[in-house]
Amino acid sequence: MARDHNGRKQNAPHPPRRPDLTRPDTPADRRSRVSRVQQHHFHVDIPATPDELWELFWLRRALTQNGDVTIEILHPGDDIGEGLVRHCTFRVPRYLLSGGRGQSWEWLTEVTPKVSWKYNAVGKPLWSEAEGRTRLEDLGDGQTRVHFSESYRAFNPIMRVLLEKRVHDFISKDNDRLIRDSLTKGVQMMREVRAKDVTPEAP
Repeated sequence: MARDHNGRKQNAPHPPRRPDLTRPDTPADRRSRVSRVQQHHFHVDIPATPDELWELFWLRRALTQNGDVTIEILHPGDDIGEGLVRHCTFRVPRYLLSGGRGQSWEWLTEVTPKVSWKYNAVGKPLWSEAEGRTRLEDLGDGQTRVHFSESYRAFNPIMRVLLEKRVHDFISKDNDRLIRDSLTKGVQMMREVRAKDVTPEAP
């Protein structure tokens, strides 16, 4: 046994503990993996007021199409949109064998007019569930920052491991572009229509 400079016995240091790679998964381990979801956060600054963006978001036309995306309102909800139900179609990777087309059924809750709202969705492919939130931040001088966040989880545990992240990344990239382009163009078109409505007629 080793001794120090005064002749006292010293205990040998314990070697670092190595993880037991042969230990089987516990139920807690499995629940931890299953509970993980994909997360996406995005924001964009739009040259418009929160009032204008709120009006644009909540036009609630029966059917809206923007490129590869369609939004069909199945139920309009109440006067502020609480309880609105919609059916959406959008692009997904072609290797999912759905012709490059995905779809979701979404319902809106926790609506605070001109501030924020939440949606929950079930979609395919992949068969999945999602929860998203949109929030409008007034930056002043006619500028608004739109915050968007979403969590996404495939139902099938095998697809969750193999494809969940790839598919959600693909959908999220398209969503970010769509939000930016549709809001910018939508506000411009809304202002043009208003300008025509208030233009006085020539005598």
